[in-house]
Amino acid sequence: MSLRAFSYGGGVQSTAALVLAARGEIDFPLFIFANVGEKAEHPDSLAYVRDVAVPYAQKHGIELVTVHATYKGQPVDLYDRVESGVGDSTSVHIPVFQSRTGAPSSRRCTYDHKIRPIYRELRRRGASRTEPAIVGLGISLDEIHRARRSSSPEMFQEHEYPLIDLQMRRSECLSLIADEGLPEPGKSSCWFCPFHSRTTWQRLMRDRPDLFDKAAELEQRMNESRNLAGEDLVWLTRNRVPLREAVGPEQMELDMEGGCESGWCLT
Repeated sequence: MSLRAFSYGGGVQSTAALVLAARGEIDFPLFIFANVGEKAEHPDSLAYVRDVAVPYAQKHGIELVTVHATYKGQPVDLYDRVESGVGDSTSVHIPVFQSRTGAPSSRRCTYDHKIRPIYRELRRRGASRTEPAIVGLGISLDEIHRARRSSSPEMFQEHEYPLIDLQMRRSECLSLIADEGLPEPGKSSCWFCPFHSRTTWQRLMRDRPDLFDKAAELEQRMNESRNLAGEDLVWLTRNRVPLREAVGPEQMELDMEGGCESGWCLT
């Protein structure tokens, strides 16, 4: 029988899937959380996984394991990788927006810190080309454009989308979580992700000004180094201006009612 595992991100959709598995409505006895790093992952997401998801999974006989990107056997934090590559145009790692084109740069963050660590865990547990693992992804019906059935052959996995199969939207996932008596998870992502919507940046500025300032300082250091090297400047928002200008207090009332973009990671 093929290994069945769910890629758990700590957000609304994957937590709803955890509830469904606990209720026996979907068949995923294993959930895998790819932690991008204690410095990079939003602290609220880490707290939710640790204090809510893990005890809940244990209570219902579900195995929830955490995996990391590693180098020479040691966990690698994405924030450390971004910091170490501040002055190196080939080592940005995250999809920063380029001044000249406005397009996001190539990124390694999702593959290196989400997809590959889960792949390694699947391989460790016996997934192979002849018997690929069945991997559930937390994409709801309102995000159906993100779904794809196939994966790279070398990843030894096939994707399933139980929330789409059950015709569940994000709002229904929230209702399910509340009905189970669990607190609502926050949006799962790195706190400095360039794919944040303006609303998400504004919430970070309002609720975690320490992390917002840290993101603005990271962007500034990147551009100081790149300016000295004569390289194209890069930005954490599509506005292609410094973060504090792109997400200013004067925009709060205008934008806080807007919707939030879906995450770009597979989890």
